[in-house]
Amino acid sequence: MKLDEKGLLIVLSGPSGVGKGTVREALFKMEGHDLVYSVSMTTREPRAGEVNGREYFFVTREEFEQKIKDGKMLEYAEFVNNYYGTPLDKVEEQLKLGKEVVLEIEVQGAMQVKEKMKDAIFIFIAPPSIEALKNRLHSRGTESLEAIKERCEKAKREIGLAYMYDYIVVNDEVSNAADKIIAIIRAEHAKTERTIDKYKKLLEVK
Repeated sequence: MKLDEKGLLIVLSGPSGVGKGTVREALFKMEGHDLVYSVSMTTREPRAGEVNGREYFFVTREEFEQKIKDGKMLEYAEFVNNYYGTPLDKVEEQLKLGKEVVLEIEVQGAMQVKEKMKDAIFIFIAPPSIEALKNRLHSRGTESLEAIKERCEKAKREIGLAYMYDYIVVNDEVSNAADKIIAIIRAEHAKTERTIDKYKKLLEVK
């Protein structure tokens, strides 16, 4: 008897500048997994080289707001007069296929997902220290000192919410962080609460 297994929803989040995207990219380069990246939806205009369905699903503001009303967004937020969010149907479609769906989202979005998907795996990507985070933001060279200070203050508030996650992975070294996340995914598949009902079915087979 084959025990069909639904995929896991893995939510990666943490402060801006902590390296969520870099860790996620390293994760996807590893072998021996069935991960798919959840493409977000946005109302902003596509930038040069961006392809609909690859970087984002690009929709009108009216379409996005209708999806919100219909309960078809897993999470969403508005930044600089544009909506960004995760389409629920796309996530569910991949989970039913047994894929591991990875969301890379801000802490605010993760809290929304937590309300709707109780069995998702929530992983907080933390910096080794606030000083290390500040140095990473400085090295980007894209923001003023005042903006960096504000981001660090926001990061402190978000780190205060880390207790609401299932796991905390410190991004001291990207490869180490990716290894830990893969180990978490494998361990979650072996959890008794996820598998016991399926294995009970074996006892029913004559």
